[in-house]
Amino acid sequence: MRLLILGTGRMAGAHAEAFSRISGVSLVGCVDINAETAQAFAAKHAIPQAFTSIEDAAQAVVFDAVTNCTPDMAHHGTTMAAMKTGAHVFCEKPLATNYADAIEMADEAQRLEIVHAVNLTYRNVAALQKARDIIEAGGIGAVRHFEASYLQSWLTQPAWGDWRTDPTWLWRLSSKHGSLGVLGDVGIHIVDFASFAIGADVRTLTGQLATFDKAPGGKIGDYTLDANDSFSATMTLASGALGVVHASRFATGHLNDLSLSIFGDLGGVRLTNTGPLGTLEICDGSGMETGSWRSVPLMPVPTNFERFARAVQTGQGMTPDFHTGARLQAVLDGVFEASRTGREISLKS
Repeated sequence: MRLLILGTGRMAGAHAEAFSRISGVSLVGCVDINAETAQAFAAKHAIPQAFTSIEDAAQAVVFDAVTNCTPDMAHHGTTMAAMKTGAHVFCEKPLATNYADAIEMADEAQRLEIVHAVNLTYRNVAALQKARDIIEAGGIGAVRHFEASYLQSWLTQPAWGDWRTDPTWLWRLSSKHGSLGVLGDVGIHIVDFASFAIGADVRTLTGQLATFDKAPGGKIGDYTLDANDSFSATMTLASGALGVVHASRFATGHLNDLSLSIFGDLGGVRLTNTGPLGTLEICDGSGMETGSWRSVPLMPVPTNFERFARAVQTGQGMTPDFHTGARLQAVLDGVFEASRTGREISLKS
């Protein structure tokens, strides 16, 4: 698979490293609107050519697939341009910044019959894949309730750098720079974490968003700090299960902690993203009487990068695909609407 990297920011580096480790994948070019940035990225990752537009790249180099690592607000335009070249597309999450753009991307990818996928990175967690297997096999019975959280603290401590001076973090706080806040950045992961594990999409929801004062006048340089910092939501899935989902960047003591508990009428599971495989525990059988949990053994699972490369090489599709991304975008749009109106939002099936 000959791969073009679109965008050369922090996530692009992770994509370059991950794809370069996969047998049969070659990095043939990279694209960034800043020529110097593109050249520096190409040199760092031993990529032979650098371009300032995907159109220029398409005229100069042959590629089978594109991995889109541009900022959120650029996903729609750049992905549509990539698909016009006939390339398969692997796109960072969220797929778009609104449902209308996301479903347009999904429908176009389907029409063109290309491989299309969204990089929901926590699908790589072995604990999540095993939990889905257990639930799908009826291991905890009918799911009734779930709770999911994604807690970070980079607005209260500098473990990942100083957000006040580093554009890597500042853009995530500014809607003008394409950010959907903590909801779009990490909330999407826990919505997917829960709905994928349970095997049912969100049908109704309520939600609240909060943006807190972080600088005088709410600005630092060109960055208006108006994107949401915390969110909470209640959600009902198509299966009837009810759950609570929340995330924050003010969660002191939590560097990057995702957790999910799922409760059925025959047991429960709880899982985290901690460690290389995550952690998974189950309470079932006689353990239900004493509230005892036991660890579930885990084995590594293929990454999204590996599965995308395999899908392109075999001509078969993969999940999470663009339609998965569009369904998740509908949930994000719903939380924004619920927070604005104070109403329960119903999503289309």
